[in-house]
Amino acid sequence: MANDHIPVIDMAPLIAGDGAAVADALLSASQSVGFLYVKGHGIPEATISEARAAAFDFFRAPAADKARVGVSGAHRGWLAPGGAKMADDAAPDLKESFIWGLQDSAGQTPADHPLRGQNRWPPFLPTLEGAAMAYFAAAHTVARHLMRGFALGLGKPDDTFLKTDTAPLSRASFVYYPPQEAGGTRFGVGPHTDFGVLTVLCQDAVGGLEVQTVAGDWVAAPPIEGTLIVNVGDLLSRWTDGAFVSTPHRVVNRSGRERLSLVLAYDPDPETVIDPAAVVGRPGEGPITCGDYLVARFARAFAYRAAAAG
Repeated sequence: MANDHIPVIDMAPLIAGDGAAVADALLSASQSVGFLYVKGHGIPEATISEARAAAFDFFRAPAADKARVGVSGAHRGWLAPGGAKMADDAAPDLKESFIWGLQDSAGQTPADHPLRGQNRWPPFLPTLEGAAMAYFAAAHTVARHLMRGFALGLGKPDDTFLKTDTAPLSRASFVYYPPQEAGGTRFGVGPHTDFGVLTVLCQDAVGGLEVQTVAGDWVAAPPIEGTLIVNVGDLLSRWTDGAFVSTPHRVVNRSGRERLSLVLAYDPDPETVIDPAAVVGRPGEGPITCGDYLVARFARAFAYRAAAAG
């Protein structure tokens, strides 16, 4: 256990095709705390190191350079500090982010959904695209294995959550947290649950992530070398009619150092029908497409989208 609440699960057997025990552990974690660490995930350390190095080069660049790839209405590019907040009455988050998503070998992205558009690579940092896309592909593979494991844990075919996953709406982001003064109360990211299906997070050694327990207490989710941290999102909770728990979490960077996270928000194709009746046999809140759900959630959290050009 990383602490008294969040388990560490070795997913190597699941990747190798022997996933029964892993599936049971994934099911238990998703139905209780909604968070887990995974080791044996298969992402090469070099892929992580190159992504981190390129991300730090980007965030340490002058704001005027980063603004050349400012976030688009399709949620691609640099989101400056203060560009997001997790609740209507909350102060804006201290973090800044660089966001990208699916593209083909020619660098093109389908223009089939409001939350999908061309990635905005900074001309002043040519190494960023290759490092970011390599990490995106590797983390996406991890997410798909986990979705297979969740299905097996429910006693379902392993493709239950992956039947429409050829052009996923997944988004990746490098998230940078500036150092905060000791005793500061501002959030790098305020308390929230994640919008989509599944989040795969690669922390650095700094720490600052905190998870809310069922009792309402906040506990640290510290970095563990060689692991990723994974959490259930609101859409996966809806897909399972609440059987999987989407847990509030937050970040406060009290370390006095800059902090960087590599994040993949996994979501399937936009036309995917999120229907709990097909998964757990209960109608829940009723069916909705992945694309429609995310548009509604993003509109509440990112006011820039209404004004930004696509």
